[in-house]
Amino acid sequence: MKLIQKNENQITFQAEVEESLANVIRRYVYQIPVLAVDEVEMIMNDSPLYDETLAHRIGLLPLVTGKSVNFNSKGELKLHSKKEGMVYSGELTGDVKLVYDNMPLTILDEGQELKLVATIKAGRGSEHSKFVAGLMFYRNIVEIKIDKDCPIEAAEVCSNHSLVLKDGKVVVANSDTCDICDACTEECKKKGKDSIKITPTKDLMITIESFGPMNYEDIFNKSIDVLKKDLAEISKALK
Repeated sequence: MKLIQKNENQITFQAEVEESLANVIRRYVYQIPVLAVDEVEMIMNDSPLYDETLAHRIGLLPLVTGKSVNFNSKGELKLHSKKEGMVYSGELTGDVKLVYDNMPLTILDEGQELKLVATIKAGRGSEHSKFVAGLMFYRNIVEIKIDKDCPIEAAEVCSNHSLVLKDGKVVVANSDTCDICDACTEECKKKGKDSIKITPTKDLMITIESFGPMNYEDIFNKSIDVLKKDLAEISKALK
């Protein structure tokens, strides 16, 4: 395994993994338990937004999902505001923390009031996008071989700069950025040449991105845990 890039919400690494295995882990990102607002009870809403619009906006707010959260986890958030101006997500208080406190919800004029109660539950991303903690995606790492007679146009059409010109010749700058778009090989064919060979290796470049409810490490590990659990149940049923 080789680390390529890492920041607060995203990690990209290279590893020798079967595509079928990487794909099933990717799909199971949508099966892990994630907290989100399920129902909103509007007690008072003097804001310019309809109850349904405001409830939908609150329902999509990302909530911090701890490691102990399961599909039985529940909670509640409350909001009561009479102040003039913008109402932000950070004004919701209760059993769960919000990932972002500065997300605008609605606006109140002088004398207006907003009061509501939001019910929280854990769910799967396959049920609704509000339960999605993040994304996982991948692509092949390739090996690029270039003949000496490769036309310079092949480098000029390479949008990812995997191929560049050096001393008037086409050379490989970084094969990791190649997404196998075949623009370079098509350009060679136009010139009647077969100068570039792009061959997928056994390695994949895998990226895991978190939307905030949990970090990318927990997203990856929990996806594998839920997958193992389902496989164990299938194995038990077959016996």
